[in-house]
Amino acid sequence: MQASLLWFVFVDQVTNLRITGSEALPAPVELCGEIPRSSQQKALVKESRHALHALIHGESKRMLAVVGPCSIHDLDACREYAERFSALAEELKDRILMVMRVYFEKPRTTVGWKGLIMDPKLNGSCDIPEGLRIARSFLGEVLDLGIPTATELLDPITPQYLADSLCWAAIGARTSESQTHRQMASGLSMPVGFKNATSGDIKAAVNGIIAATQSQTFLGITEDGKASAVTTEGNPDCQFILRGGVDGSNYSPRDVEMVRCALEAVKAPGSILVDCSHANSGKDPSLQPEVLEKILTQVESGSDCIHGVMIESHLESGSQSFPRPFDQLKYGVSITDGCIDWKSTEACLRRAAEVIDKARFS
Repeated sequence: MQASLLWFVFVDQVTNLRITGSEALPAPVELCGEIPRSSQQKALVKESRHALHALIHGESKRMLAVVGPCSIHDLDACREYAERFSALAEELKDRILMVMRVYFEKPRTTVGWKGLIMDPKLNGSCDIPEGLRIARSFLGEVLDLGIPTATELLDPITPQYLADSLCWAAIGARTSESQTHRQMASGLSMPVGFKNATSGDIKAAVNGIIAATQSQTFLGITEDGKASAVTTEGNPDCQFILRGGVDGSNYSPRDVEMVRCALEAVKAPGSILVDCSHANSGKDPSLQPEVLEKILTQVESGSDCIHGVMIESHLESGSQSFPRPFDQLKYGVSITDGCIDWKSTEACLRRAAEVIDKARFS
């Protein structure tokens, strides 16, 4: 009789047929309580968001520079990077608002390492609870150095665990067209940049900005981790990120003017950030300084809608193949997209500060 009952249950089952495991995550309020933000950290986040708001809406003459590793994988190397970053950011703060890339989630076209939150041990074990703890802890370390933080938000649940530690966020080229991410962006407390699609099409990002600036109601989770219907008031602090496409770069004066007009037509903030990496550099990290120089030439010529640049940078240049054992990885070298080294990063940002000083403050 018991065997017959088990057989009936098996053949009658219609859900979770392909699920091999499910581990409960800590509720966001629990993890945030376990790794709290200090009053000083909260003050930096708030101050940085206000500075970014002013920049996006043309009330500040400074240029935003979102700079840092393509992804965080070695905390020791990224701590050293952050210490160098902090000193340079302080030096250039009057002309350049430097925000560090602290990217924990990596989108994949097919398969591959999906970032430190999803696989913190870099071995396929996918210990997500530990990944969230590491991410939240490291963001606190960066904030303690006085550095504003930036990341790409890929999973719509992640913000509940990290949003109080973020000053700026990106919606990537693969997700700018996603209704889920547009709705999520409408409720985020920090400024958000939308990248053009991988094809190079700008419409997805423009439509994403339209949606994100409006009130939305969608499925989400509460701080207690319960499913909920979330209603937002819309996010007024949205930027357009030009990152190139399948046909090459898209940061020329003509491309920039096309985006500016598209944003003006829908009464969206006319704030453009140019990604010096990805398709704009043909995936060749060594070309990022050249891309930056061409962007700065436009600024020198009077372009006032280019409010920021993005640079993928690490301690050392290039990238290294992965997966491989952690102890075989080169220190300070990216395991995802290639980066420029720190020496080149310093030169790029000092050059940008020089141009901004002459073009916007003289």
